[in-house]
Amino acid sequence: MKAGYSPTELQDQLTPEQYAICVRGDTEPPGSGEYTDLDAEGTYACVVCKTPLFVSGTKYHSGSGWPSFWQPIAEDSIELMIDTSHGMTRTEVRCHTCGAHLGHVFDDGPPPTGKRFCINSVALEFTPST
Repeated sequence: MKAGYSPTELQDQLTPEQYAICVRGDTEPPGSGEYTDLDAEGTYACVVCKTPLFVSGTKYHSGSGWPSFWQPIAEDSIELMIDTSHGMTRTEVRCHTCGAHLGHVFDDGPPPTGKRFCINSVALEFTPST
């Protein structure tokens, strides 16, 4: 996590599952997230710092078991990092503002970007459009 976000404060702010994913980099089981099949219009923000990250217009059903988006709300809302855990090389997605682990991005998504931002539901907070 970035400066200004102490582990103790985050443990008080987040559920144990949110802490495990956002701070420790764990992953929720596929198909278990509340936003995986959500089709409502709105904005998905970081659960830690509330930075807007994705909009429903870029969300699609990838069949992966996690909410998937073909692009972030803005390029500077996220950070991409190389992740070599679990014997694989993947691209990790983190919140640019606070550094929370969100998920991973893959090059097997739909047009126009060809990207699949595969994001843990518990790392997100959804606000419906009004």
